[in-house]
Amino acid sequence: MTSAEIDAKVDEEVAERLRQADQRYTSGRRRLVSVLQRAEGPVTITQILAADRSLAQSSVYRNLAILEQVGVVTCIVTRDDFSRYELAEHLTEHHHHLICSSCGDVADFSLDNWAEASLDRALHQAAGRFGFAIDTHRLDLLGTCAACPN
Repeated sequence: MTSAEIDAKVDEEVAERLRQADQRYTSGRRRLVSVLQRAEGPVTITQILAADRSLAQSSVYRNLAILEQVGVVTCIVTRDDFSRYELAEHLTEHHHHLICSSCGDVADFSLDNWAEASLDRALHQAAGRFGFAIDTHRLDLLGTCAACPN
């Protein structure tokens, strides 16, 4: 699938989710989704505004809240009090996060199929002991990134 086809599928899914919530997929929301699609990982509002200077800060806050409500954006809160945003996993791919406890940076990472299956089995087993049914999982590893002093 080409990147244009992927973008079209994402736009189609976002539009449908918004339509179900009686919301429109406005040009501002399209530009915001486009910034999140192009981002290397979860981004702050400051980074979103720097990536597309045509976006107004108040609109970005409002649109992120709506996109999060309809399930197309995920918010990650880190220790630096800056929320970071990314497209929801069903629009991208399953991944996990490395979160720096010092600077708050967030990086995405994926596990190979064997490690992911092993993790999934262990999590289902642990949850099952409490009668908890897992829908999906997200793993956030907290530590110090290479750019920060240990």
